[in-house]
Amino acid sequence: MQAQIPLKRSWTMKGVGKGLAGWGVMVKDDFKKHWPLYLMLLPVIAFYIIWAYMPMYGIQVAFRDFSPRRGISGSEWVGLANFITFFESVFAWRVIRNTFLLSLYGMLWGFPIPIIFALMLNEARNMLFKRTVQTITYMPFFISLVVVCGIFLDFSASTGVFGEVQRLLGRDPVNLFGLQSTFRTMFNISEIWQSFGFGSIIFIAALSAVNPELYEAAKIDGASRLRQVWHVSLPGILPTITIMLVLRIGGLMANNFERVLLLQNGLTMEVSDVISTFVYRRGLIQFDFGYATAVGLFNSVINFGFLLGANRLANKVTGTGLW
Repeated sequence: MQAQIPLKRSWTMKGVGKGLAGWGVMVKDDFKKHWPLYLMLLPVIAFYIIWAYMPMYGIQVAFRDFSPRRGISGSEWVGLANFITFFESVFAWRVIRNTFLLSLYGMLWGFPIPIIFALMLNEARNMLFKRTVQTITYMPFFISLVVVCGIFLDFSASTGVFGEVQRLLGRDPVNLFGLQSTFRTMFNISEIWQSFGFGSIIFIAALSAVNPELYEAAKIDGASRLRQVWHVSLPGILPTITIMLVLRIGGLMANNFERVLLLQNGLTMEVSDVISTFVYRRGLIQFDFGYATAVGLFNSVINFGFLLGANRLANKVTGTGLW
């Protein structure tokens, strides 16, 4: 029995070697045949190597007392000291809470709206009306974020449009972006208004791929328009919805840094200060690069964990996931 084991192992290793050799020959032949296509891949590969993989070397800044003069390798290794300092600080819970809540509210309100809008457009029969509405709702996405934030700040001031509405309702006008109780709501309203039209494109495309015969069958069975949406349209785009939701959950701890920075002020810092703005202040204003990198790395790890969990749950519940 023992004498047969080496023979079996030797045969297995030979088989693996032959398989690898055959695979190498196949790749070589395919490269000779389609070398222009492989050549077209070089810019893409170079892009990811330069901008995605090479910067990973800088992750170790989070574990060092980094100094630009000494460089990464010359800076003192401090281990988890930067992480411990962050979690012991008075700002840790505040920025983690604000980051999570701001993104959670945005997902709860902002994710379903493009889907509902796409379903409503799909039911429109007048093509002129449909295209006009699409164009109008897409336009805010192409407006500069600085301009959009400026518009909302002016409208939300006590002397702005929303202030006049408050007067008409018999209330004293207040600056809606100056109150902690209304900041998150106004922030998400500005984000939804600018992005829901453009965000509906992928769902409109998914709806166009639904088999029209399913609608005809539903009509024959006596299904109303609402029933057709519920039993045909929604199931038809469910895989797309699942993938988009997984991606959205994977970025749950990532806020729109520019929008937060432009809309926050000293009065709302308690509810508007998020991890990205905190990292910006500590890294680029106070020049504490090691500490800022540690906080940013912590945020990325949490997002990655959310992505893995959401993808696993999606595979179990719907059978559709990123992998």
